Amino acid sequence: MELVGPGGDAVSAAAARPAGGTEYLPPLVRALCDDAAVFPPGLAPLREAIAAHRQYRSSWFAGMIGPLVLPASSLAEFQALGHPVPLCLTFPGGPKLLRGTLRQADGTSELQAVEIAVPAGLPAGGLVTQIEKAVDGRRVDVAVEVPRGARGDAVLEALAGSPYRAKFRTGGVRADLYPSESELASAVLAAVRAGVPFKATAGLHHVVRNTDPQTGFEQHGFLNLILATDAAAAGASEPDLVRLLAQRHAARVAERVHALGAERTALARTLFTSFGTCSIAEPRSELIGLGLLTQAGTPSGSAPAAGAAAGGSVRA
Repeated sequence: MELVGPGGDAVSAAAARPAGGTEYLPPLVRALCDDAAVFPPGLAPLREAIAAHRQYRSSWFAGMIGPLVLPASSLAEFQALGHPVPLCLTFPGGPKLLRGTLRQADGTSELQAVEIAVPAGLPAGGLVTQIEKAVDGRRVDVAVEVPRGARGDAVLEALAGSPYRAKFRTGGVRADLYPSESELASAVLAAVRAGVPFKATAGLHHVVRNTDPQTGFEQHGFLNLILATDAAAAGASEPDLVRLLAQRHAARVAERVHALGAERTALARTLFTSFGTCSIAEPRSELIGLGLLTQAGTPSGSAPAAGAAAGGSVRA
């Protein structure tokens, strides 16, 4: 298993590394989207998800694609299919199966990362030590899902100073699984202040905050989250982050993202490393529509496409 783990310069490398291909992609989008096609609401069969991921890896936008994310329980099926792609395994039951699964994966060079939940009753105090023992020196990227509520503070405190990232859940199949702007702003601010890089997962289907027309769910936007991360790094207050997370005008948000420039964008992406999405097509097409992603790449200093200025709020 070969992957530079997060921590210090290694985090920056993990956020910026291209997934493949030779086309230039701007740092804003490099390794931004982890492919969670098998999870709700996509629920792609594993064979189809692997085939699609292999196509992404040979496309001009390959550099924006992170690993294929699967539940750890799917490892044996993945190995049996025999179509290797970069892989991330999730452990919703916590780290108890981590050691055995990593041993099962030894020799599976595609395994790049693991994501570990913290079930109720699992104390945060010994969490990092427990993970370290299970990983046992393997070079695998680790993200720990931070629970919502008071338990989250203790988990972030445990992760501070460790080589591991945080993982924030930003949505799901029910409305109550979506944190409010205030809750997400508080989480981002706490992670940045603690020096803990993070990824996000679920509900980030679009570039900006929106109301899903089918479910009525209020969904966060991943460009809003990049802006909020930048603001947190610059010392902004929680109300400042709330205002950024609430913005719904896609073209205006894109202009603000473009205005960050190379240095601030790189820092924001070092802190907000990626997000899991069951659809690669949606973020890709919206980034293209806003001029933030082009097949030839968007050189530093180029403004978003002029046509994007006419865009309004994203609703779907």
